[in-house]
Amino acid sequence: MDSHHFLQTAVVFLLATVIAVPLAKRFRLGAVLGYLVAGIVIGPAELGLIANPGGVAAISEFGVVLMLFVIGLELSPQRLWVMRRAVFGTGLLQVFACSAVIGVIAYAWFGLPSGAAAIIGGSLALSSTAFGLQILAERKEAGTAYGRQSFAILLFQDLAAIPLIAAVPLLVATPSSHGIEVLAVLRTVAVIVAVVVGGRYLLRPIFRIVARTESVEVSTATALLVVMGTALLMEETGVSVTLGAFLAGVLLADSEYRHELESNIEPFKGLLLGLFFISVGMSMQVQLLLQAPLLVIGLTLALMLVKGLLLWPLGLTASGLNRGDALRLAVLLASGGEFAFVVLRQAAERGLIAERQSGLLVLAITLSMALTPLLVVVTGKLLGKQHKSEPPRPYDTIVADQPRVIIAGYGRMGQIVSRVLRARHIPFVALDHSVEQVDLVQRFSRTNDIFYGDPARPELLRAAQADKAHVFVLATDDPEESLRIARVVRRHYPDLKIIARARNRQHVWRLMDLGIDEPIRETLFSSLKMTRKALEALGLSSEEAIAEVENFRRKDAELMKIQYLVYDDEAKLVQTTREALADLDRLFEADAEIKAPSDNRPDADTPLVGER
Repeated sequence: MDSHHFLQTAVVFLLATVIAVPLAKRFRLGAVLGYLVAGIVIGPAELGLIANPGGVAAISEFGVVLMLFVIGLELSPQRLWVMRRAVFGTGLLQVFACSAVIGVIAYAWFGLPSGAAAIIGGSLALSSTAFGLQILAERKEAGTAYGRQSFAILLFQDLAAIPLIAAVPLLVATPSSHGIEVLAVLRTVAVIVAVVVGGRYLLRPIFRIVARTESVEVSTATALLVVMGTALLMEETGVSVTLGAFLAGVLLADSEYRHELESNIEPFKGLLLGLFFISVGMSMQVQLLLQAPLLVIGLTLALMLVKGLLLWPLGLTASGLNRGDALRLAVLLASGGEFAFVVLRQAAERGLIAERQSGLLVLAITLSMALTPLLVVVTGKLLGKQHKSEPPRPYDTIVADQPRVIIAGYGRMGQIVSRVLRARHIPFVALDHSVEQVDLVQRFSRTNDIFYGDPARPELLRAAQADKAHVFVLATDDPEESLRIARVVRRHYPDLKIIARARNRQHVWRLMDLGIDEPIRETLFSSLKMTRKALEALGLSSEEAIAEVENFRRKDAELMKIQYLVYDDEAKLVQTTREALADLDRLFEADAEIKAPSDNRPDADTPLVGER
């Protein structure tokens, strides 16, 4: 490919992306559909602006490899074990049930071979992780019961896609294949063991050495080298490259370099994955929709109906959701997913399924993804879900002189922090996303330190000179908004110290997932002070009341760290809470026995701590 042709191709891709993706997001259709539409428009079916779609597809498939590496990077084995009931319980049931039913339909009704039916059943059982999580975030329903269950199912689907992709070559019938090749199996096991051992004992020291260079470019190059090197090793030995990338990510999920790796890989993953979806769009057989519209629409509706009918009872029984949440779950996950494009393309290239069959299924999956946002909105309205939106207003222009502290959220807690900082002459910048709050504060206090804007916007943080600040005070009262801001700050400014306000224990644990040490619960210290005052009013001395409260605070802090490891398992939470209450009772009873000799016994009408 000459330089002129390369530049021309690059410009076409970027222009199509810049136009199609914002339009798709504007209509809440998601970036994936935007990429697919862009591919259809510039591909051979329409404008024919790309002369070699096959070469583009070969390059773009590395985006899938990077996506699987990032998925593995986000899967801490410890966290996965904690979520095992929802992930490996409900998620396994969903994938198995949908795969079996769709596979049987493909085999019995459409007369496909068993191998092709199995691949089609497995690929269509997968839903769109990108769509699902995007819709949950937009509707602020990620923390609801059905939102958490949807996340667990999508997580298992991502895991299930790995062996499904690896199984495609094994299902291709060849005349020379007579059973399992022992040498091939041993070679595969040896390579996997080598990757696991090497990742365990070599990768962390390497990243430690690279981190000492303090060079972003070297760190990014090292991250790409790990992914590409593992993929090359897998390819040379005949093992799935996607499995290798996923394993490399899992091995680094618990490392201290996880967040840096993710932020370094993310831009490459996003661009190459977008290129992959564009290449899928270019290869889509749009003429099939014109030739057989009823067949394509029928496949789309059948796919969503079968998956929806299986998901709804699964949500009621295995997930314990009410009828409304089970319906939301079924509607959200009834479409096909992006991994199906990967599986179906491999199956078609290896001759496992016909090109026409692959084309029909890709069209059906695309239409199901396009229908999902509309169906979710309709379902929400039918179930009485209402949303408010703030009136649009341009963000303020930030004028600051090297602030040492940035405050996100200027409510009660943010204002107290700012007053102390102002009294100590410590420069700070406060950001709040509420127009009313900013106008109210500026009208009464006439301060020039608070500005209207979304603290989760990277450009706003840059304008506030976050790179020069020492402390980031996360004082917003919305848990989901707080987590969103924390993720952005942690990614763009990993060295900035975050002091975070937490609504409750669940909020604390999710902030700890992002590497924030000891989030501050907004009611803890005031509740402890009230408890101390109550004990003093009941006759205890100030020293005794302080000791009792300190015992409780210390035990509660220990319990918080223990429950952090199991906070996705409700049964374990109940068990640890009961054990902690029993330990606290024993501690108080022991203290009461020590403090109750006859010469120090209080009056008969004074209650003892621990008295039942």
